[in-house]
Amino acid sequence: MTRPELRLSSSQLATNIEAVRERIAPSALMLVMKDDAYGHGITWTVETAERAGVEWFGSYDVAGGLEIRRVLERPAHVFAWATSTDSEIDEALLQQIDLGVGTAEYLARIIARADILGIRARVHLKIDTGLHRNGILVEDWPSVMQIAREAEAHGAIELVGVWSHLAEASDPEDDDAQRLFLQAVQEAAESGPTPPWQHLTASAASWWRPELRGTLSRIGAFCYGIRSADGPDLEGVRPVAELTATVIDRTEAGAVVAIGSFDGLPSTLAGMPVGTEHGVGTLSSIDLTTGVVSGVELSIGDRVWCFGAGVHGEETATTLAERIGTVGEEILTRLTARVRRVIVD
Repeated sequence: MTRPELRLSSSQLATNIEAVRERIAPSALMLVMKDDAYGHGITWTVETAERAGVEWFGSYDVAGGLEIRRVLERPAHVFAWATSTDSEIDEALLQQIDLGVGTAEYLARIIARADILGIRARVHLKIDTGLHRNGILVEDWPSVMQIAREAEAHGAIELVGVWSHLAEASDPEDDDAQRLFLQAVQEAAESGPTPPWQHLTASAASWWRPELRGTLSRIGAFCYGIRSADGPDLEGVRPVAELTATVIDRTEAGAVVAIGSFDGLPSTLAGMPVGTEHGVGTLSSIDLTTGVVSGVELSIGDRVWCFGAGVHGEETATTLAERIGTVGEEILTRLTARVRRVIVD
């Protein structure tokens, strides 16, 4: 029972989801769940979000989408955007997973599989608006749209969405991306029914650039209480997870806690503050399976908070990430299976 724990608050996740929905309304929320729901665990996250009324779930790949669909107990939309193999396409069609499509080749394979299976595929076409992370080039958009509409006419697909990624490098660049995006939506509308789901923005732009939002906003990190690196705090949103470790020994150097780099806590974070019930200490060293806390009197069995919402003086995952030049989600997603996931409410 001395393994470190990632303690998960269902009530805080539900509170965050509601705060995000209020912020982005009338745009609908797609809760993004890549990397095992940012390290929080797909099963717990889906169950909690489902109770909170989330209607859209986003997965990087079909495998994650299938896991989401397995956990869901009611109808909901599941979107997977990574280019997939033919066998993955088949699984996605059978499990009613929407597919994000960024190349003509991928669209052709989806049409072929849909024809063979006799299942209409729900497709979101991706226009490249400048990030160059997959996506149909502006000059190729009319021809690919024609292919999509022909496939729609014979029942292979339903074009339900147009989407893209923002570079989020600067406001002017994002404004230019939106112009390309809206042009693509207009061209889609001129060739047939307007796709109802238009999604351009992820967490940061959805939160701070309301004029860029479409009918759907893809938001991951913010729902889990992970703010942008070097960004301001988020009103109404707090971390839903806290990483804790137990004191297992005492030495002259301080209290030995059962957490180390094998648990996914970067050794480069040595020197970071940690919270305890007796005040704030310092995690002065991080070894393979243990660390040493100094600067505060602790006894064997005491709990130490490595990161969380700051209730005990600990930092957040994002502030720790900023110490080593990365982003908050990496602090969570690198935690290994040695860390027990525990639901606290």
